Amino acid sequence: MFSNMDVLSYSLAAVTFGLLAILVATRYLRRGVDRALALASTVTAIWALALVSQSIWGYPGFNLRYLIELLRDASWIYLLFALLKDGLRQDKLTGKVKHVLGASAGILLFVLLGIGLTENFTELDLASGKIKLLGQIGLSLLGLSLVEQIWRNSPSFGRSSIKYICIGTGTIFVFDFFMYADALLFGHIADPFWNARGFVNALLTPLFAVNVINTRKQPVDFQLSRSAVFHAGTLLFAGGYLLFLALGGYYVRVLGGDWGDALQVLFFTISLVFLTTLLLSRRIRSKLMVLISQNFFDYKYDYREEWLKMTRELADLSDEPPLPQRVIRMLAGLVESNAGAIWVIGEQGAYILKSAVNLSTPKYTMIDGDSELVCFFQDREWILDLHEYKADPVSYNLLEIPDAIAKTPDGWLIIPLYLGNELYGMALVGNPYTRLELNWENFDLIKVVARQACNLLAQADAQHRLSRAMQFEAVSKASAFMVHDLKTVIAQLSLLVKNAPKHRNNPAFIDDMINTTEHAVRKMTNVVQHIRRPTTNDDNEYKPVNLTELINDLVALHQHQPPVPQLEGTPPDATVKADSEQLRSVLGHLIQNAQDATPPDGEITLTLKIAKGNVVLFIQDTGCGMTEGFINSHLFKPFESTKGLTGMGIGAYQAREYIQKLGGSIDVTSEPGLGSCFSIRIPLAVGEVTKSLERRFRPISDAPTSEESAN
Repeated sequence: MFSNMDVLSYSLAAVTFGLLAILVATRYLRRGVDRALALASTVTAIWALALVSQSIWGYPGFNLRYLIELLRDASWIYLLFALLKDGLRQDKLTGKVKHVLGASAGILLFVLLGIGLTENFTELDLASGKIKLLGQIGLSLLGLSLVEQIWRNSPSFGRSSIKYICIGTGTIFVFDFFMYADALLFGHIADPFWNARGFVNALLTPLFAVNVINTRKQPVDFQLSRSAVFHAGTLLFAGGYLLFLALGGYYVRVLGGDWGDALQVLFFTISLVFLTTLLLSRRIRSKLMVLISQNFFDYKYDYREEWLKMTRELADLSDEPPLPQRVIRMLAGLVESNAGAIWVIGEQGAYILKSAVNLSTPKYTMIDGDSELVCFFQDREWILDLHEYKADPVSYNLLEIPDAIAKTPDGWLIIPLYLGNELYGMALVGNPYTRLELNWENFDLIKVVARQACNLLAQADAQHRLSRAMQFEAVSKASAFMVHDLKTVIAQLSLLVKNAPKHRNNPAFIDDMINTTEHAVRKMTNVVQHIRRPTTNDDNEYKPVNLTELINDLVALHQHQPPVPQLEGTPPDATVKADSEQLRSVLGHLIQNAQDATPPDGEITLTLKIAKGNVVLFIQDTGCGMTEGFINSHLFKPFESTKGLTGMGIGAYQAREYIQKLGGSIDVTSEPGLGSCFSIRIPLAVGEVTKSLERRFRPISDAPTSEESAN
């Protein structure tokens, strides 16, 4: 029979489970799970005592011991169902799954207990030892599937309350599965398995005790997802397959004769490779998921998983893979496909192929914007099934499918992509892995995902257009400044040509013409240099400029247009660091603007003052003036002009930008009907600041005496 080690093993199991049953029964019986654990512990203790008694005294017999074994397995399965009880009460499990789980356990236990009772009280031999081993293996697989299902579908915050009980129960069923599978394969229970079984069960009792003590007040919440049913079904299938493998290997070895061992190894190897191939086959997984959705759930999709998956895809801002390809894979994945193509509306109104995945598109891929298919989608949000269309084109009113889609092999669904209420694009999904029956749920989910994906595609396209527009804006800005400078030069030369017939014999006019032409040449040369070297205008290129002399030159230059600007008083000598031509251009523009805004009988005065290391130029006119709103919102805004078609609207903007680049500022005060005053502040050159400070804070001893002043 068995050695004395099995007596020690099962005696330890009887003592530990007996103590666990007493602990739970005396202190923790408020929950259904605790009561089920107390029952399982009691039955397990009785089971272990029966094995000890049988090993020492030969009683009870095999049939009674077999019945006790079945009761022990039933008690642990009942504990697992008690864990699911809260989930069942909260409708987390569907009725079909509940019935399948309960019916499977009930039928199997009823059959095995019926066989055991009949054989115990009668002399009938209803089942062989192999049948009973198969029954024990089936109970182990059922227990393992329940443990896997409970663990997988419990929320992460609730797993701590069931961690130890799942580990303990799962270990019991895993050990039984391997022991009985080995017995089925070799025709007897191996002594190492049998002797270690009691020790293994005894070592699990601390896990159950800790679980009960720590979690007696924590509710257990479960939900069953399609993924859980898929994995549970896979586990059952794998267990059944391994059971079949064990039987097959046994008979191959028995019937193989001298070649039995080699044939058994060959059989195991081929079968395991076949099982691995099945489990890794996407087509098989797709068919299994379709089967689960059709038979176990009211809804085909786990919308939480679908939404999270779509969010992860759309939140990926990288370009690997490109966004159109990701959209194709996302739409195709909803209907168990991996192929597709996408068209997006172009600038000319036609729909252009953006990308294709695992589809061979024809040479001509453009879809006209006025095609029948586009008009069809503009009238209704409809997903077109090409299989249905080919079977019955009349149901679609003999709709003409563009060649870009009709000549694409393996095309299946045409999905419209809407941006708001406008048709932005179309997606073509290829044939699925498995035959799939589509209903309203499929179409609704596809439409929601298509709209979200279309928004992202439109956003990406808008971002691309914005980037391109910014590049054009930079070019346009430079062109506008150049055109503005050319416009000023043209105005000067035009005035010169206009006055030439009248004053050609006037020497003063000839001198003025030469000066104006020289200024125009410098201006044009500066523009050409700026085009060739647009980045040379940094602080290192600035040179000292005598601002007082520059203002006098500008006043003389603008003497030909009324009202003539006047420089008040004796301006101080001020030097700034700037580009002479650019500073002349921006200040000249401000003076010109004052002349344009002031009637011929008005006044324009220029005042130059030095204060706190800065030189300030005041340009004051008695023109039409400006409102405060215009100054704040339009005066320095590019391409905003009060001169109609004759103005570029960038002069004031260019002046402020350049003065700020020098470290200065422009302030404006104005009153409609009274006039305006521009205050241009520019920092003095470093040497000029020192001289200004010396003049302001000269020591009294250095001041001139009255006699020196008289001399």
